[in-house]
Amino acid sequence: MWYGITMARASADADELRSLTQRLFRRFGALASSTTPCGQPLPLAHAHALQVLLARGELAQRELGAELCIDKSNVARLCARMVAAGHVSQRASDHDGRSRRVTLTRQGERVAGEVDAASRARFSALLRELPPTEREPTVGVLRELVRAVERLPDARARAGRKDK
Repeated sequence: MWYGITMARASADADELRSLTQRLFRRFGALASSTTPCGQPLPLAHAHALQVLLARGELAQRELGAELCIDKSNVARLCARMVAAGHVSQRASDHDGRSRRVTLTRQGERVAGEVDAASRARFSALLRELPPTEREPTVGVLRELVRAVERLPDARARAGRKDK
């Protein structure tokens, strides 16, 4: 019977984790299609791509897709929308003409900076809502959740990694 109780507890814990994670995403505003959770007038993937490029500089389109965990066709469409908005430019790779390199334009750098500042302010406000003694443990638990997600086979595939 011990095994049955353990399995039932694990199932209940998984259900609660799923419910809480879904609620967190909804309340945070991650499901809005035209604004970021921090209120910027951009789709979430667009804002994340700007932040990645701001932090890492020019990337191959494939690298950007791996960082965002989106497939080749979705990253191509995202990059086309970002080019149309004037936020990025693309060029053929020097080493492989089939590969596209993506870099922020001046306008893209400005918008990425605005997104980054708004995101930092939103997360700072969120952290201030936690009791001071819970802040570090909360960040630690989230760090472990990210590591666990990254170990899942589907997450490695979305990120273009083949390691196990």
